[in-house]
Amino acid sequence: MPRLPLIQNETASPRAQELLAGVQKKLGLVPNMTRVLAHSPAALEGYLAFGGALATGTLSAAVREELALVVGETHGCGYCLSAHTAIGKKVGLKEDAILDARRGRSKDPKTNALLVLARTIALKRGELTDADLRTAREAGVSDAEIVEVVGAVALNVYTNWLNHVAATPIDFPEVKPGVPAADTHATSCATGACGA
Repeated sequence: MPRLPLIQNETASPRAQELLAGVQKKLGLVPNMTRVLAHSPAALEGYLAFGGALATGTLSAAVREELALVVGETHGCGYCLSAHTAIGKKVGLKEDAILDARRGRSKDPKTNALLVLARTIALKRGELTDADLRTAREAGVSDAEIVEVVGAVALNVYTNWLNHVAATPIDFPEVKPGVPAADTHATSCATGACGA
């Protein structure tokens, strides 16, 4: 049962109605999380603006979904894992890439570095070492990408925590936190030794 009610279009403030209509137009639906955010049109607008701005950056839609998955798994957010698994599939992620992202790894070396960086930022609350940044840079991660990864982590921490606080009902095919153990191929890819 949600701890914050879902704002319906007819009971939303005029600004929230306008923002929810924009979400409906863009996604074809209004996810429950945005209905929770609609309690504060300022919070909803900020979330949409920040996500929209990051979408114009250097990271692809698929990578942004992979980042959302690793942060959602790190914080045990079933709502975000469910939403970003569904959205990830829509932007072309296959099931194995989704599971690997939740584990904080990828068969692609650069994406792997981005996911390791995001998970490290989430776990260390941004208190990275020089070695953490050096490892990312040696894998080809640019300073712009580092900044965008921090932004993606921050945006996803916000939604993870909001969904925990609100107990937002999941309105996507449900994905529970707790990814199964990786096989040896995925494990070797995380260390850059898979050759795939």
